Amino acid sequence: MSEHHGENDHRSGYAAIIGKPNVGKSTLLNAILGQKISIVTNKPQTTRRRVLGILSEEKYQIVLLDTPGVIDPRYGLQKAMMKDVKTATHDADILVFMADATLERLDTRTMTFLKDRPSILVINKMDLVNPETVLPLVESYMGEHTFDEVIPVSALKKKNIDLLVREIVARLPEGPPFYPKDMISEQPERFFVSEIIREKIFQKFRQEIPYSTAVNIVLFEEREGEKDLIDAEIVVERSSQKGILIGKGGKSLKSVGTAARQDIESFIGRPVFLRLHVKVRSNWRDSDSYLRSFGYKT
Repeated sequence: MSEHHGENDHRSGYAAIIGKPNVGKSTLLNAILGQKISIVTNKPQTTRRRVLGILSEEKYQIVLLDTPGVIDPRYGLQKAMMKDVKTATHDADILVFMADATLERLDTRTMTFLKDRPSILVINKMDLVNPETVLPLVESYMGEHTFDEVIPVSALKKKNIDLLVREIVARLPEGPPFYPKDMISEQPERFFVSEIIREKIFQKFRQEIPYSTAVNIVLFEEREGEKDLIDAEIVVERSSQKGILIGKGGKSLKSVGTAARQDIESFIGRPVFLRLHVKVRSNWRDSDSYLRSFGYKT
């Protein structure tokens, strides 16, 4: 009897990656997709909203939601971020709960987001520990919640990523793809451009500057026969931050611009002319109207 291959052989669904700040969610998302679409820095709380990455193969499509790290929100921006986590876990067919192999304490705060649906416990940063030492951590997690599967990974070294993808696919509902198979994200190019600029600010500055910064793409113009023109506005909360960002003789801002431009060009595959402007909008992180204008749901 010949096998009939139809739509029913195809699986597709949403997988939300959740966990506390700095467990490696964005690194995992990028490792699964095989390319960088989520910003990665060694500072916690860089991801501010759900980033949608799409992994498509002939037989499946996984729509990945990368969520902000779970925290107790202190101001409007963080409240909007936690709302995003709630929405993502609510929309997902499967939850990928990430824990850090180097931490012994349970992440009970993120566990409150676990819903009654398939969930996989991913223990990340296995490259930094002796595997045996992780067993008590796994046991205590399993005591708190019934996970369908436990997978030790190193997102950084891309270890066990294929196994994780297989386990996610096995739990997806059958059905046609949600997006064209060649699409890697639902976000427009300008979203990634603003994220690249934000990443460079995180890498270059310390303390509160990166956390007080929003990046708006004011103009993104593709020009025939010359470089694409991108005008970006970097919004900060205080004049003193503006001074630090710009630096002596504009030096700091220039180095952010150069680093960002190189990454933007390799991301969109075209030469770019990038102009950066710094604006002060006092207390924007607690202003509903500013947050909404920057694309956050308040």
